[in-house]
Amino acid sequence: MVETLSIAVIGAPGVGKTSIIRQFIYNDFSEVYTPTRTRYVYRPSVILNGNMYDLKILDVPPISSFPSSSSQEWLDLRCRGVRNANAYILVYDICCVESFEYVKMIRQQIVEHREGSSSEVPILVVGSKRDLQRQRFTPRRAVSVLVKKTWKCGYVECSAKFNWHVVLLFKELLGIAVGRGMKQNHTPGIRLQGALQRNRCTVM
Repeated sequence: MVETLSIAVIGAPGVGKTSIIRQFIYNDFSEVYTPTRTRYVYRPSVILNGNMYDLKILDVPPISSFPSSSSQEWLDLRCRGVRNANAYILVYDICCVESFEYVKMIRQQIVEHREGSSSEVPILVVGSKRDLQRQRFTPRRAVSVLVKKTWKCGYVECSAKFNWHVVLLFKELLGIAVGRGMKQNHTPGIRLQGALQRNRCTVM
């Protein structure tokens, strides 16, 4: 039986959420910025440690806050499925401190408002646009220590433009999810063979 893992990808406008997702799934990157105005769902499949999983990746448009209740979630079409996602990828632009403040706010609201045990839900903070690191607002180590030590979340930096660490961030998230017992009781070895393409699955 194929299990489904729902992943909500959230971030401020222009941080590169959609570019990261499309690079992972289609090995595609566009220089043209197109704002995400509605929620979009991608459904790739991966093979993880010999088991197949269907991923439901929610590309969430910028939201003013994490929905505090099921009724609020269903009143706003952009938030459908966000509260009960199995895992979260919170994306910020390493050159934009405001986008990091947004991620900080959303993470805190997930902890406060998510249904079930919020301490167990996998959250991966992703610093995007690593190719512009000379313009970053703070050293990588400062953010990494805060995210890993204080927030107890995973942390990865990537560049969708150059397809750098894009696969790694999804491997990291799936590793956290499995490691916390969401799908099985041990952390698997993860292999990747080839890029994820339409109507194909990735071996991870």
